Amino acid sequence: MAEPEILPREGGPFELLIITQSSMSTRALPRSGSVVLGREDDADVCVPDASVSRRHAALHLGPPLRIEDLGSSNGTRVRTRHSSAATERLIDVGKGAPARNAAVELSPGDVIYLGAARVILRQKGGERDARKDVIVKDSAMRAVYELAERVARGPINILLLGETGVGKEVLAESIHRASPRASRPLLRLSCVALSESLLESELFGHERGAFTGAVRAKPGLLETAEGGTVFLDEIGELPPSIQAKLLRVIEERKVMRVGGLTPTKIDVRFISATHRNLEAEVSRGAFRQDLYFRLNGVTLTIPPLRERPGEVAALAQLFAERTAKELFPSEASAAGTVPISPAALVGLQRHSWPGNIRELRNVIERAVILANGAPIGLEHLLLSPLADPIQPSHASTLLAHASSTSASTPAAASASASAAPQAPPSNAKSVPDGAQRAQDDAGASPTRLRDAMEAHERERIVQALEQCMGNQTRAAALLGISRRTLVERIRVYGLPRPRKA
Repeated sequence: MAEPEILPREGGPFELLIITQSSMSTRALPRSGSVVLGREDDADVCVPDASVSRRHAALHLGPPLRIEDLGSSNGTRVRTRHSSAATERLIDVGKGAPARNAAVELSPGDVIYLGAARVILRQKGGERDARKDVIVKDSAMRAVYELAERVARGPINILLLGETGVGKEVLAESIHRASPRASRPLLRLSCVALSESLLESELFGHERGAFTGAVRAKPGLLETAEGGTVFLDEIGELPPSIQAKLLRVIEERKVMRVGGLTPTKIDVRFISATHRNLEAEVSRGAFRQDLYFRLNGVTLTIPPLRERPGEVAALAQLFAERTAKELFPSEASAAGTVPISPAALVGLQRHSWPGNIRELRNVIERAVILANGAPIGLEHLLLSPLADPIQPSHASTLLAHASSTSASTPAAASASASAAPQAPPSNAKSVPDGAQRAQDDAGASPTRLRDAMEAHERERIVQALEQCMGNQTRAAALLGISRRTLVERIRVYGLPRPRKA
């Protein structure tokens, strides 16, 4: 049987970072020619997502680099930023052009949206250094990371526990980097985002003719991670039939492709994560006890963000500077820091953060856009009104802590910054259209600003649900929030409940 064709790992200067709601992988590109991106097995670059057409788009390596839609069902869009423009542009490929399926030129860093999947064009070696994302100040977190560094050196499987958005994937990345497998692949796979049949095919691969549409053999994701680490996120959602097959893989270190007769040996290390209580799941028969014991070589529990308030300010500063660098690269590199006012730090530290670090990142990214170059104030945070109000006895303590933080770190605002809205500087940077409309509508009133942003958020939720055909899990991933948060926002905004994901 012919082996599946694989793009050459070397040759051209560019590579694609492929991000779906179930996995993330990197594919090197040849130096010239064209490659087809799609869900079909015979596509040059497979993007395993249900929203991607079988032959979705063609990437022409030029020069110049161009992307062309091939008549896909869910469309192709490009998010690009040019040096002559201060704002990003979102371009629908093939729409509004003289010729159908007209190609759009690309530059490194541009993001290509194929349905709900994202493909990022970048220079080789341009992967983000995740070490810069790790903020460890709390004593409990230091203990977790110290233990993680010790167990990373061995082959033992690791189970990460913690609430949604608490930073389990970041810890998994740290473990992989500290392990002898650091030079090999790190495969991230979400067990909740794929159907049972698709999950089996993606994990274990399939042989030619194993099912309708299997026109050629395809290695499974576990095979592609040979010598590296497999991160299984939301392992508690794994279907029972896949649990049994995964147990066999862990015990035998062999993978049997769907429709195959001979198993393939693999060498991978498993790191699993879940927000569920797996012992309780075992007790009620929802999770195999033998698989739990295999995965639970060492358990690391990450405390929620509300239990480590000393890290909030540092994480907020990290997200603010990164967002400013992405949105306004020339200005951010010159300024170096993004000021956060003491009053804003008070608001951040008193918030309960039910969405943990993921929620904090979203709040700060939005605040950077609304501040538009000015120091981030309390009015830019738009924290949920459901948060517990700050108690008078705690207000002075938090404000004093925020002021000392701002005085001791050049990245924070000056001590004279206040909670009052601050006018943007004369050379204020442009912001994306949705946020700009919110600012124009809101004027100087925080209440009107909140109303405008809530209307913008409601619109984004409706669009995401429509794009994902009502699937709440996929819509939440597209929006960058947890499914629980999406369900709550649907209730708050009075939107009709779509079908269950």
